[in-house]
Amino acid sequence: MEDHMMGHNKEKRYECDVCGRTRQKPSLLEIHRREHTGERPFDCSECGKSFTSSNHLLQHNRVHSGERPFTCSDCSKCFKTANHLKKHRQVHTGEKPYCCSICSKSFSQSSALWDHQRVHSSERPFTCSDCGKGFKSSKHLKRHRRLHASERPYTCSDCGKGFSQSNNLLSLQRTHTGERPYTCGQCGKGFTRSDSLLEHQRTHTGERPFTCTQCDKGFTQSSHLLVHQRTHASERPYTCAQCGKGFTQSGNLLVHQRTHNGERPYNCAQCGKSFTSSFRLLSHQRVHTGVRPFPSPVCGERFAKGSHALSHLHVHTSGQPYDCPYCGEEFDSSRGLRQHRRTHAGEQLLPLLWQHCHTHSSERPFPCPSSGKGFTRLDRLLQSRRDHTGQRPFTCLLCGRASQHEHEAADVGAVAGSGGGDGLTRGGGGVPAVRRPNFGGSAAGPADDIASVVDHMAGHNKERCYECDVCGKAWQYPSRLEIHRRVHTGERPFTCSDCGKGFKSLRDLEVHRRQHTGERPYVCSDCGKGFTLSKTLLEHQRTHTGDRPYTCVQCGKGFTQSSFLRQHQLTHTGERPYICSDCGKGFTQSNILLQHQRLHTGERPFTCTHCGKGFTQSSILLVHQRIHTGERPYTCAQCGKSFTQSSNLLQHQRIHTGERPYTCAHCGKSFTQSSNLLQHQRVHAGDRPIPSPVCGEHFAMASHAVTSMRAHQWPAL
Repeated sequence: MEDHMMGHNKEKRYECDVCGRTRQKPSLLEIHRREHTGERPFDCSECGKSFTSSNHLLQHNRVHSGERPFTCSDCSKCFKTANHLKKHRQVHTGEKPYCCSICSKSFSQSSALWDHQRVHSSERPFTCSDCGKGFKSSKHLKRHRRLHASERPYTCSDCGKGFSQSNNLLSLQRTHTGERPYTCGQCGKGFTRSDSLLEHQRTHTGERPFTCTQCDKGFTQSSHLLVHQRTHASERPYTCAQCGKGFTQSGNLLVHQRTHNGERPYNCAQCGKSFTSSFRLLSHQRVHTGVRPFPSPVCGERFAKGSHALSHLHVHTSGQPYDCPYCGEEFDSSRGLRQHRRTHAGEQLLPLLWQHCHTHSSERPFPCPSSGKGFTRLDRLLQSRRDHTGQRPFTCLLCGRASQHEHEAADVGAVAGSGGGDGLTRGGGGVPAVRRPNFGGSAAGPADDIASVVDHMAGHNKERCYECDVCGKAWQYPSRLEIHRRVHTGERPFTCSDCGKGFKSLRDLEVHRRQHTGERPYVCSDCGKGFTLSKTLLEHQRTHTGDRPYTCVQCGKGFTQSSFLRQHQLTHTGERPYICSDCGKGFTQSNILLQHQRLHTGERPFTCTHCGKGFTQSSILLVHQRIHTGERPYTCAQCGKSFTQSSNLLQHQRIHTGERPYTCAHCGKSFTQSSNLLQHQRVHAGDRPIPSPVCGEHFAMASHAVTSMRAHQWPAL
């Protein structure tokens, strides 16, 4: 009777000696103490889960039986316990009987008020035994400990994703069903969670309850305040392990890391384009939907991006922040500057509404016959055709470099150097390669193509003001200089997620990943061979045409690639800029130095999957693997004999032609291979560099040393 009377008076005289919380009865205090000790004496016979009280076990058993005996009279929703029903009823009545004496905030549950009061006192009595982090309630500690145990007991039956909290699972399931039970009374927008609705309502009321103590700036969420406070403390706790860049939020670090691994997990369902963040996908989708959610605060005009609305404000403020580098005229937006720059190339700005309409209808009237891919514009189709054929119809009159489209010429200025005049021709015909768009489906160029042509012309006259402090090489753009510096520092911040190989730029990583996917989008129309790069296809096609556009001015020898010409010119100058730090030997190429250094280190990074043999070069591994597969891709057209290497085929063909291109300067004798000539020259020089490992005698040829070894091993009887 005394306990019952205390229930009416609500006197709580049994206090916990750990957290100070009180209970009306000693039995309730005993149950509460188990939260601190971790004792759970009541076990479920079906799943083995433990509980601090028999009542909690009884409630848990209803999870297995599906029993929900307590029903709401207003909405007929069922609950496992009377307490859950009581809490639910407060949703209908709006009752919040528990009020904070400090800030007057009301709560529907006494436990919620108790947890809230710790916000004012900063008390965190529940401490994690693994990491020492404190929490305001045992419920929060329990959730946190699942992070250490990697426990995710709540699993979605639709997608299999696991969660440490049941409310997170419930929110995810609503994304599958499309249910949004929490609706804003002012704008009708629906939400999957009540806290998301509460945060949204603050946009209508203007309430910002979380204020920075340093600058008095207000925020709608405590998490936003926490991130903001890091700007005052200059704190960036989330650091990229690959490049060392710091971030104030873990989400920003995650998006940044995708620039290293090339991951783009957010795909547009309409056009298939992928993005590194959901925000960029959302911004892109407005192109398809036509939504313009950002209004100008001055005139009300709406824009698809907030940055566009900000640029538009310059119209009203009379600001002109964008200057033309060619005539000095000022513009209020980057878009207006781009349109103006076309006038320097002579482009007439004609409407292309018929092309734009295809973005709404999803119509792609220009299909590529090679890949089957459809395009909304004819010029995009033409560019795709050039990707497959390797055609480069645009040639600069100043530097002679050819490209598949105009905007590739923007890079040429850094190669050709300074020069006067301007001129860009199509197909070598002397006609300026400035396309003029017209109606009726002609090849109207992209918005930036003509501006890029102007950039290319300026590239020949443009000063290279960004100089490398190591080698003195200069660049027009700081981004190019940054990539170049990685040659000296050895930094490779972009790492392949498949093999761990690092690269200096994101483009190099994207090209490398094609080796793993097997993608070879550039196919030779003559032999059907595929390539990962369009320039590699162009170089390959020269083997069919015999074109050697790069000629040495000293000896007249021609080459299919400019890099081959540069390497060849070093034979005339004798320069060997790449020096081995171990033996001092010099090399004309950095990759040859890298291969040579493996002789000192013994490294053989390329391993055969069949026999486990290691090699210093991937090309040697490729040739070796043909021993296992029996592949002989190089066949003689005259006798049909096949070879594993193209060099072996070339030597064999000299048997049919009688060609002996390597001639001895002493006696005039000719040979089919340079190695045979080298061995022969030792006869004249008296050089015997091959020693016998048995007796030490030296020989001019390795085969002679092997014969000598056999004589020692098996002497004549």
